[in-house]
Amino acid sequence: MLACRMLRAVVADCHLGQVDGDLERFAGLTAEMMARGVGEAVFLGDLHRSLVGFDRFWDDSVRAALALLAELRRSGSRVVLIEGNRDFFLDSRELDRFRDAAGSVHSFAAGGRRFLLEHGDLVNRRDRAYRFWRAVSKSGLARTGARLLPRRLARRLVSDTERRLAKTNFSYRRTLPVDDLTAQARRHFAAGVDVVLWGHFHRPWLCTDRGRQARVVPAWAETGTVVWVAPEGDLRLTATGAGGQVVDTTDPSWYQEWRGPEAPR
Repeated sequence: MLACRMLRAVVADCHLGQVDGDLERFAGLTAEMMARGVGEAVFLGDLHRSLVGFDRFWDDSVRAALALLAELRRSGSRVVLIEGNRDFFLDSRELDRFRDAAGSVHSFAAGGRRFLLEHGDLVNRRDRAYRFWRAVSKSGLARTGARLLPRRLARRLVSDTERRLAKTNFSYRRTLPVDDLTAQARRHFAAGVDVVLWGHFHRPWLCTDRGRQARVVPAWAETGTVVWVAPEGDLRLTATGAGGQVVDTTDPSWYQEWRGPEAPR
């Protein structure tokens, strides 16, 4: 588990390329990270509307988002990409210029607290259709096929995948799977983890137990939420609302009743 005294930023579900102006907003986010001297930026899955690790799949919006990550790295920040349900093969060498690490889980220690970060798409054990689709789409066979696809067919596959993802497990995200989240949080706590951060569900959720906490980080695409982790292990959340106002607080209650758009993502 990585231990280092640095400011970290954690952002979930940017879904870049879906809404006009979101790349400009993201440029503002990375500029803020650089201004704050962030040592590590962790993107908690679903950075783009669909991100495949091979450049034949990349359109202009993907390349623009990756260029901002490259700039962030040049400023001295370590960039970590956690694999979400819209991310595929992020460990590809073609992404080496844009991130320092990629995987399904990331962990570190800060201020004596152990942190574990996952996207969260596998928390809900009842969503069997999605779990099967995920296993197939991220398999070694799928990776081989993705490497061999002609560029035009690759772009078409991305579009088809986006439509499928809009339907596959949306019903399981309308209502938070509180029982599954709580059970998974307790398993992590029992293993010695102090702070668990998930994305995926877009809505906030918080569970605490004797100083430990597990939370769902609201989607940046909808709320502009960033979790700042201080070297001492303290968490502070900021969120930019529709009016551009930044709310900065250690207390999650201000957004706990937030209800975002119900449209599929």
